[in-house]
Amino acid sequence: MMVDAFQAKKCKSYSVKKKFGLCDEPHPAHNPAYIDETNGARWIAVVENENGFLTTFMAIDNCIVLKRADGKMDKRCDGMLTYKLTVIFVELKDRGAKGNAWVEDAVPQLKSTITHFENSQMAANFKHKKAYISNREHPKFKTSQKERMEKFFMDTGYILRIEARIKLE
Repeated sequence: MMVDAFQAKKCKSYSVKKKFGLCDEPHPAHNPAYIDETNGARWIAVVENENGFLTTFMAIDNCIVLKRADGKMDKRCDGMLTYKLTVIFVELKDRGAKGNAWVEDAVPQLKSTITHFENSQMAANFKHKKAYISNREHPKFKTSQKERMEKFFMDTGYILRIEARIKLE
């Protein structure tokens, strides 16, 4: 899971703000997801960074090529946040699908990306590993996602949260 210098410039964004957002333009724009510090109306996920950590967001979808064994493109999540010894993979959904369809779409994207990451040398640099599925249209659930989150942890070793607020601790 490597990215060249040209891609890194286009695909990385940073913040030390106490509150910022993660955005992803609707398809077919094919632009990478990014940090936005000013236009809250565009935020799909809100990142709460009370300690002002230097936080890097590396877009993955539309930036990093992840291939399956057969050479075809693998599923990818939108990106990853990193700060200190923490990595957080993020899938951003901006839709009002009925039920849990948007969650069911997001889980394989996260799992695939995490598998590629864990097979890279970068994974050893992080002690705390999490994943978030965020949807501006569904910031809270009426039903529990506990079983899904437990299965995700058993499958990946990553803590999964399904919410639109990402709190950096």
